[in-house]
Amino acid sequence: MFDQFDLFDTAGSRNAGDRQIDLEQLIAEAAADTSVLIGCETSGTVRGAFQRLGYDVWSCDLLPADDRTNRHIQDDVRNVMASQHWDLICIMHPPCTRLCNSGVRWLSNPPPNRTLDDMQRELREGAELFSDCWNHNTPCLSIENPVMHKHAKQLIRNYQPFSQSVQPWQFADSDSSADNVKKRTCFWNRNLPDLRPTGKVNGKTARSDCHNASPSKDRWKIRSKFHRGMAEAMAQQWGAHASSVRASK
Repeated sequence: MFDQFDLFDTAGSRNAGDRQIDLEQLIAEAAADTSVLIGCETSGTVRGAFQRLGYDVWSCDLLPADDRTNRHIQDDVRNVMASQHWDLICIMHPPCTRLCNSGVRWLSNPPPNRTLDDMQRELREGAELFSDCWNHNTPCLSIENPVMHKHAKQLIRNYQPFSQSVQPWQFADSDSSADNVKKRTCFWNRNLPDLRPTGKVNGKTARSDCHNASPSKDRWKIRSKFHRGMAEAMAQQWGAHASSVRASK
Protein backbone atom coordinates (compact mmCIF):
# COMPACT_ATOMS: atom_id res chain seq x y z
CA MET A 1 0.00 0.00 0.00
CA PHE A 2 2.80 2.39 0.87
CA ASP A 3 6.14 2.75 -0.87
CA GLN A 4 8.08 2.30 2.34
CA PHE A 5 6.64 -1.20 2.77
CA ASP A 6 8.66 -2.37 -0.25
CA LEU A 7 11.68 -2.19 2.02
CA PHE A 8 10.07 -4.29 4.76
CA ASP A 9 12.28 -7.24 5.65
CA THR A 10 9.85 -10.14 5.50
CA ALA A 11 12.68 -12.64 6.01
CA GLY A 12 12.96 -11.52 9.58
CA SER A 13 9.43 -12.60 10.44
CA ARG A 14 8.76 -16.11 11.67
CA ASN A 15 5.76 -16.83 9.41
CA ALA A 16 3.10 -15.27 7.22
CA GLY A 17 0.97 -14.46 10.26
CA ASP A 18 3.78 -12.46 11.82
CA ARG A 19 4.35 -10.59 8.57
CA GLN A 20 0.66 -9.69 8.35
CA ILE A 21 0.66 -8.38 11.92
CA ASP A 22 3.81 -6.34 11.27
CA LEU A 23 2.33 -4.88 8.08
CA GLU A 24 -0.93 -3.94 9.80
CA GLN A 25 1.04 -2.27 12.59
CA LEU A 26 3.07 -0.23 10.09
CA ILE A 27 -0.10 0.86 8.30
CA ALA A 28 -1.71 1.89 11.58
CA GLU A 29 1.38 3.86 12.63
CA ALA A 30 1.54 5.60 9.24
CA ALA A 31 -2.13 6.61 9.53
CA ALA A 32 -1.72 7.91 13.09
CA ASP A 33 1.18 10.11 11.94
CA THR A 34 -0.76 11.56 8.98
CA SER A 35 -2.59 14.81 9.75
CA VAL A 36 -5.86 15.35 7.88
CA LEU A 37 -8.14 18.37 7.83
CA ILE A 38 -11.74 18.07 6.61
CA GLY A 39 -12.81 21.64 5.96
CA CYS A 40 -16.34 23.03 5.83
CA GLU A 41 -17.90 19.94 7.41
CA THR A 42 -20.29 19.71 10.37
CA SER A 43 -21.79 16.24 9.77
CA GLY A 44 -18.61 14.31 10.55
CA THR A 45 -19.23 11.91 7.65
CA VAL A 46 -15.80 12.34 6.05
CA ARG A 47 -14.00 12.96 9.34
CA GLY A 48 -15.48 9.76 10.74
CA ALA A 49 -14.33 7.70 7.76
CA PHE A 50 -10.72 8.82 8.30
CA GLN A 51 -11.00 8.47 12.07
CA ARG A 52 -12.14 4.84 11.79
CA LEU A 53 -8.91 4.10 9.91
CA GLY A 54 -6.79 5.71 12.62
CA TYR A 55 -5.83 9.02 10.98
CA ASP A 56 -5.08 12.16 12.99
CA VAL A 57 -8.12 13.89 11.51
CA TRP A 58 -9.99 17.07 12.38
CA SER A 59 -12.99 18.81 10.85
CA CYS A 60 -13.70 22.52 10.89
CA ASP A 61 -16.53 24.91 10.05
CA LEU A 62 -18.02 28.20 11.18
CA LEU A 63 -20.82 26.11 12.70
CA PRO A 64 -20.40 23.53 15.49
CA ALA A 65 -20.18 19.82 14.72
CA ASP A 66 -23.48 17.97 14.61
CA ASP A 67 -22.06 15.23 16.84
CA ARG A 68 -20.39 17.66 19.31
CA THR A 69 -17.06 15.90 18.91
CA ASN A 70 -13.85 17.33 20.32
CA ARG A 71 -12.29 16.64 16.90
CA HIS A 72 -13.96 19.71 15.40
CA ILE A 73 -12.62 23.26 15.25
CA GLN A 74 -15.20 26.03 14.98
CA ASP A 75 -13.42 28.63 12.85
CA ASP A 76 -12.84 29.84 9.31
CA VAL A 77 -11.20 27.02 7.34
CA ARG A 78 -8.49 29.42 6.15
CA ASN A 79 -7.39 30.09 9.72
CA VAL A 80 -7.27 26.37 10.48
CA MET A 81 -5.31 25.57 7.30
CA ALA A 82 -2.70 28.14 8.31
CA SER A 83 -2.53 27.02 11.95
CA GLN A 84 -0.24 24.01 11.35
CA HIS A 85 1.11 21.63 8.73
CA TRP A 86 -1.50 19.28 7.25
CA ASP A 87 -0.56 16.24 5.14
CA LEU A 88 -3.98 16.15 3.49
CA ILE A 89 -6.69 18.80 3.29
CA CYS A 90 -10.15 17.99 1.95
CA ILE A 91 -12.55 20.91 1.63
CA MET A 92 -15.82 19.06 1.35
CA HIS A 93 -18.69 21.51 1.42
CA PRO A 94 -17.57 25.11 0.83
CA PRO A 95 -20.39 27.59 0.16
CA CYS A 96 -21.14 27.17 -3.54
CA THR A 97 -24.58 28.73 -4.10
CA ARG A 98 -23.21 31.61 -6.17
CA LEU A 99 -20.46 29.57 -7.86
CA CYS A 100 -22.46 26.65 -9.22
CA ASN A 101 -23.77 26.54 -12.75
CA SER A 102 -27.26 25.61 -11.58
CA GLY A 103 -27.64 28.96 -9.79
CA VAL A 104 -26.13 31.30 -12.39
CA ARG A 105 -29.57 32.76 -13.20
CA TRP A 106 -29.70 34.47 -9.80
CA LEU A 107 -26.77 36.69 -10.73
CA SER A 108 -28.97 38.66 -13.14
CA ASN A 109 -32.38 37.93 -11.60
CA PRO A 110 -32.08 37.81 -7.79
CA PRO A 111 -34.46 35.72 -5.70
CA PRO A 112 -37.15 37.50 -3.64
CA ASN A 113 -35.88 39.99 -1.06
CA ARG A 114 -32.34 39.91 -2.46
CA THR A 115 -30.51 42.43 -4.64
CA LEU A 116 -28.03 42.28 -7.49
CA ASP A 117 -25.41 43.70 -5.12
CA ASP A 118 -26.07 40.80 -2.73
CA MET A 119 -25.54 38.28 -5.53
CA GLN A 120 -22.29 39.87 -6.71
CA ARG A 121 -20.93 40.16 -3.17
CA GLU A 122 -21.68 36.51 -2.42
CA LEU A 123 -20.14 35.48 -5.73
CA ARG A 124 -16.92 37.35 -4.89
CA GLU A 125 -16.83 35.90 -1.36
CA GLY A 126 -17.37 32.34 -2.63
CA ALA A 127 -14.68 32.71 -5.29
CA GLU A 128 -12.26 34.19 -2.76
CA LEU A 129 -12.78 31.26 -0.38
CA PHE A 130 -12.25 28.73 -3.15
CA SER A 131 -9.14 30.63 -4.31
CA ASP A 132 -7.62 30.73 -0.83
CA CYS A 133 -8.18 27.00 -0.36
CA TRP A 134 -7.01 26.04 -3.86
CA ASN A 135 -3.81 28.06 -3.59
CA HIS A 136 -2.90 26.91 -0.08
CA ASN A 137 0.46 25.17 0.10
CA THR A 138 -0.24 21.64 1.34
CA PRO A 139 1.13 18.33 0.00
CA CYS A 140 -2.25 16.82 -0.93
CA LEU A 141 -5.46 18.74 -1.50
CA SER A 142 -9.01 18.14 -2.67
CA ILE A 143 -11.91 20.58 -2.94
CA GLU A 144 -15.46 19.40 -3.62
CA ASN A 145 -17.86 21.63 -5.54
CA PRO A 146 -20.56 21.41 -8.20
CA VAL A 147 -19.87 22.39 -11.81
CA MET A 148 -19.02 26.10 -11.89
CA HIS A 149 -20.25 28.83 -14.23
CA LYS A 150 -17.85 30.99 -16.24
CA HIS A 151 -18.15 34.03 -13.95
CA ALA A 152 -16.86 32.04 -10.97
CA LYS A 153 -13.99 30.56 -13.00
CA GLN A 154 -12.85 34.05 -14.00
CA LEU A 155 -12.65 35.16 -10.37
CA ILE A 156 -10.72 32.17 -9.01
CA ARG A 157 -6.94 32.59 -8.86
CA ASN A 158 -5.02 29.95 -10.84
CA TYR A 159 -8.27 28.25 -11.78
CA GLN A 160 -8.01 24.78 -13.30
CA PRO A 161 -10.75 22.43 -14.52
CA PHE A 162 -12.00 19.89 -11.98
CA SER A 163 -10.01 16.66 -11.83
CA GLN A 164 -12.95 14.25 -11.88
CA SER A 165 -16.67 13.97 -11.23
CA VAL A 166 -18.40 11.04 -9.55
CA GLN A 167 -21.84 10.05 -8.31
CA PRO A 168 -22.71 8.66 -4.83
CA TRP A 169 -24.29 5.58 -6.42
CA GLN A 170 -20.84 4.60 -7.72
CA PHE A 171 -19.94 3.84 -4.08
CA ALA A 172 -23.20 2.12 -3.07
CA ASP A 173 -23.17 -1.56 -2.11
CA SER A 174 -26.84 -2.28 -2.95
CA ASP A 175 -29.91 -0.81 -4.67
CA SER A 176 -31.46 -0.04 -1.27
CA SER A 177 -28.33 1.69 0.05
CA ALA A 178 -28.57 5.30 1.23
CA ASP A 179 -25.68 5.95 -1.15
CA ASN A 180 -27.65 4.84 -4.22
CA VAL A 181 -28.55 8.38 -5.28
CA LYS A 182 -27.76 10.81 -8.06
CA LYS A 183 -25.71 13.88 -7.19
CA ARG A 184 -22.85 14.84 -9.45
CA THR A 185 -19.84 15.62 -7.28
CA CYS A 186 -16.76 17.33 -8.72
CA PHE A 187 -13.31 17.22 -7.14
CA TRP A 188 -10.49 19.67 -7.76
CA ASN A 189 -7.45 17.61 -6.72
CA ARG A 190 -3.78 18.41 -6.34
CA ASN A 191 -1.27 15.58 -5.89
CA LEU A 192 -4.06 13.05 -5.39
CA PRO A 193 -5.16 10.19 -7.65
CA ASP A 194 -8.68 10.04 -9.03
CA LEU A 195 -11.07 8.38 -6.63
CA ARG A 196 -11.83 4.80 -7.72
CA PRO A 197 -15.50 3.74 -7.46
CA THR A 198 -16.06 0.91 -4.99
CA GLY A 199 -19.79 0.26 -5.45
CA LYS A 200 -21.75 -2.75 -6.71
CA VAL A 201 -24.62 -1.05 -8.57
CA ASN A 202 -24.89 0.37 -12.08
CA GLY A 203 -26.86 3.57 -11.44
CA LYS A 204 -30.09 2.42 -13.10
CA THR A 205 -31.95 2.39 -9.77
CA ALA A 206 -30.27 5.51 -8.36
CA ARG A 207 -32.73 7.88 -6.68
CA SER A 208 -32.96 11.68 -7.01
CA ASP A 209 -33.25 12.43 -3.28
CA CYS A 210 -31.08 15.54 -3.47
CA HIS A 211 -32.95 17.18 -6.34
CA ASN A 212 -36.37 16.24 -4.90
CA ALA A 213 -35.71 17.67 -1.43
CA SER A 214 -38.76 19.63 -0.24
CA PRO A 215 -38.43 23.37 0.44
CA SER A 216 -37.47 24.00 4.08
CA LYS A 217 -35.03 25.99 6.19
CA ASP A 218 -32.72 22.95 6.22
CA ARG A 219 -32.96 22.22 2.49
CA TRP A 220 -29.42 23.55 1.94
CA LYS A 221 -28.09 21.05 4.48
CA ILE A 222 -30.01 18.14 2.96
CA ARG A 223 -28.73 19.00 -0.51
CA SER A 224 -25.14 19.31 0.73
CA LYS A 225 -25.21 15.89 2.44
CA PHE A 226 -22.09 13.84 1.78
CA HIS A 227 -22.45 10.08 1.45
CA ARG A 228 -20.68 7.48 3.55
CA GLY A 229 -19.53 5.18 0.73
CA MET A 230 -17.71 7.98 -1.03
CA ALA A 231 -16.23 9.19 2.27
CA GLU A 232 -14.89 5.71 3.04
CA ALA A 233 -13.29 5.48 -0.40
CA MET A 234 -11.61 8.84 0.18
CA ALA A 235 -10.25 7.72 3.53
CA GLN A 236 -8.94 4.43 2.15
CA GLN A 237 -7.46 5.73 -1.10
CA TRP A 238 -6.45 9.33 -0.40
CA GLY A 239 -5.42 8.61 3.16
CA ALA A 240 -3.01 5.92 1.98
CA HIS A 241 -1.65 8.23 -0.72
CA ALA A 242 -1.08 11.10 1.74
CA SER A 243 0.70 8.73 4.14
CA SER A 244 2.94 7.55 1.31
CA VAL A 245 3.78 11.15 0.29
CA ARG A 246 4.55 11.98 3.91
CA ALA A 247 6.84 8.95 4.31
CA SER A 248 8.75 9.74 1.11
CA LYS A 249 9.99 13.09 2.42
